[in-house]
Amino acid sequence: SGQKVCYGDFKRSCYKLAYFQDLSRRVGFQEARQACEIDGGALLSLESEAEQQLIENMLQNLTKSGSGISDGDFWIGLWRSGDGLATSSACPDLYQWADGSISPFRNWYTDEPSCGSEACVVMYHQPTANPGLGGPYLYQWNDDRCNMKHNFICKYGPDIFPTVPAGNAYDTSKPEDQYHVIATETGIIPNLIYVVIPTIPLLLLILVAFGTCCFQMLHKSKGRTKTSPNQSTLWISKTPRKDSSMEV
Repeated sequence: SGQKVCYGDFKRSCYKLAYFQDLSRRVGFQEARQACEIDGGALLSLESEAEQQLIENMLQNLTKSGSGISDGDFWIGLWRSGDGLATSSACPDLYQWADGSISPFRNWYTDEPSCGSEACVVMYHQPTANPGLGGPYLYQWNDDRCNMKHNFICKYGPDIFPTVPAGNAYDTSKPEDQYHVIATETGIIPNLIYVVIPTIPLLLLILVAFGTCCFQMLHKSKGRTKTSPNQSTLWISKTPRKDSSMEV
């Protein structure tokens, strides 16, 4: 979606949904992981049922946005490195969070993880699927081959984007505040705004001083270029006139 979304005050984490309607732009697990890290975050780790519910609400809002959002699973930061014990009963315990989190929370859907060659995890997002074809699995987790192309979700530390004063923290006792969000565009332009706005008075002062200086220089220049009527007669024509007394 191109936005970081922060829930409540800045003591909580922020998230970004990277959704690509163009299937050719979706990426593999390692590409998604790298994209989040370059952006200052990490592929999503989920620490509790409450955090899972927050992400589900974000995806529901995305689907209801009327912007043509459709099916497409999302990479999260859970994966299994190497092939050791991939087909044994110990396989589910080999999955770990890419950001180093030790959260034991899992939301696998039935018979997952299937392990084998599938070592990276997606959050299932097929809202148009019929109930008998995956509908009940919406937002649950499934391991997939790491080179498959999907959308992804990034997570950012609470100190990455402190846009909300602590005094404006939401009240969890109020149902309407449970999913209060602050969405802020990311990128270089919003950051420049915070730099440029405080310098506007200084820029205006410099502009006025420059204009005054130019006016004074122009005024002096006009004074120097004025000539008297007598001075104008001193210019000699490039084509001398013949003296009539020299004619024979």
